[in-house]
Amino acid sequence: MSDLREISIYIDGSCEENRNVTAKTTAGWGFCVVIGDTGLGKGQGEITTERNGVVITNPSTEGFIGAEVGSNNTAELSAMFQGLRWLLTQDGEESTVIRGDSTYALNVGSGIWKAKANRHLAMTVQKLWDEVSQLRQLSQEHVRAHRGHRWNERADHLAFRAMSGKDVLPLQFWKPGMR
Repeated sequence: MSDLREISIYIDGSCEENRNVTAKTTAGWGFCVVIGDTGLGKGQGEITTERNGVVITNPSTEGFIGAEVGSNNTAELSAMFQGLRWLLTQDGEESTVIRGDSTYALNVGSGIWKAKANRHLAMTVQKLWDEVSQLRQLSQEHVRAHRGHRWNERADHLAFRAMSGKDVLPLQFWKPGMR
């Protein structure tokens, strides 16, 4: 059980066809920030911020952070980067836990695992993880995907909508499982 004063950032990525991916394969990322979360997925706490976008694979495009292809892994790492970047702009010293359903992104992004692919993107995320870790206590926690965990499902919705080019449903009209 988590300290209710901590910040929870739920991250997710989405890529419809995750085989034979290229720089032209569309992938989306999403994150939501929850205050007062217990980590149990029953919807406790309140979303204070949510963001989403597409994975940028063109080095000459603004916002490029190192993804060479659009894939689920690059989308998950992009979500982690964007969540950490948001956190870097916030005042305060609350401990923060990054929660996601990708063991790969959590372990590569936090520097526990060494990336075999997506190396530039992984290094970019790891550098930001290290920077944020200097300012506040930072940890990561795996959440099982598509099991009805409210905030993980919300991050999935955000990522899926970005990948699909559709608007996000307002929280009051959304239910877990709605993509």
